[in-house]
Amino acid sequence: MNNYTNEKYPLSEITGKIIKCAIEVHKHLGNGFQEVIYQRALAIEFANQGVEFQREFEMALYYKGQQIGTRRVDFFVEEEVMVELKAVIQLEDVHLAQAINYLEAYSKEVGLLINFGSKKLDFKRVMKKTSLS
Repeated sequence: MNNYTNEKYPLSEITGKIIKCAIEVHKHLGNGFQEVIYQRALAIEFANQGVEFQREFEMALYYKGQQIGTRRVDFFVEEEVMVELKAVIQLEDVHLAQAINYLEAYSKEVGLLINFGSKKLDFKRVMKKTSLS
């Protein structure tokens, strides 16, 4: 499909579409805006490219079967991929840990962590930890 599709990754076709849209947004806006600006622009680009998404999708968090709160993921794409956006100079380990925790909490296999804050768009594919048993 494009340079951002890699069949060794699960849901590669969907993540490739998301990355392509994010690159288009970054190309037009550059870096330096607040996260919400990129979120709005990415929603427009998803719609323009025919990517099915839900923005600020609210999901319940549970602890031992009891709801303890909710969390809004920036985007939930094609009912498969969670997308977290950042607008920071550099992604840190804490951002990656947060994205992995969301996958675990919501039993999703794949996510993307996308940073619009650097000069070049930065993204990381995030996959749920699996047991080796």
